[in-house]
Amino acid sequence: MFLVTGATGGIGRRVVRLLRQQEQSVRAFVRLTSRYSDLEHRGAEIFIGDLLREKDIEKASRGVKYIISAHGSDSDALSLDYSANIELIDQAKVNGVEHFVFISVLGADRGYEDAPVFKAKRAVERYLSASGLNYTILRPSGLASNLLPLVERFRETGLYLLVGDRKNRTSIVSTDDLARIVVDSVTVAGARNQILPVGGPEILLREDIPRIFGRIFAKEPVIINSPLFFIDGLQSALGLFNPQIQKALGTYRTLLANEFFCTKDEIANLEAIFNFQLETLENFLRRYLAI
Repeated sequence: MFLVTGATGGIGRRVVRLLRQQEQSVRAFVRLTSRYSDLEHRGAEIFIGDLLREKDIEKASRGVKYIISAHGSDSDALSLDYSANIELIDQAKVNGVEHFVFISVLGADRGYEDAPVFKAKRAVERYLSASGLNYTILRPSGLASNLLPLVERFRETGLYLLVGDRKNRTSIVSTDDLARIVVDSVTVAGARNQILPVGGPEILLREDIPRIFGRIFAKEPVIINSPLFFIDGLQSALGLFNPQIQKALGTYRTLLANEFFCTKDEIANLEAIFNFQLETLENFLRRYLAI
């Protein structure tokens, strides 16, 4: 039995689908307000609970052999990215879980002090590494699925808003590839007790993304390049009314201000461990857009 948290998210939903295609038993941890009917239809056991409640995590963890932590935190990194994962790890130890897969973030080890998600993920990485459990920690770069709303907007308008340095490098990973890596991590020997950066096969400049959009739709992109101080001003203004949102914007600014890409050696190592070729961003988008 697999327990998958964040089962209705972009990564978690794909992970559950893959596991069910392999006829694995899956317990999908979902919120009452989330849309989970397709997971139920695929034969996943639905556990409705709240990751902020330790009792729910305790109940969900009973009788499982593997745990896949795929949930995010929105603006509550301390409770969801940190505390919920610590409790999941503790329950994994209590229940004798054979393998724990944790989805972290590329750059978690860089010490970004103004980015709560990065700090929480790194603290969980350390706790899991020292837990005595078999684990795989995956540090993905940007997810291709996050660009789907942007590419649809581009299809309608031809516009692309790019905040910050357009020359910053990135290596966006196919979300389907990431899900496959997550699932395979529990059985592939080379992934056991490893921390692995996960990116796409290309190192792109951020300005390459609207150009890829332009190729897909055969139109010249209009790039609106906004400076980072726009985010700084927004962060300061919102901080007067909502400190939680201010902290979340700190993580967002970190993502915009820095480079997040995997080296060619890291990608080659990833492809060797999992024995498949990673998908390009353009191919992912064309596949989802059926173009």
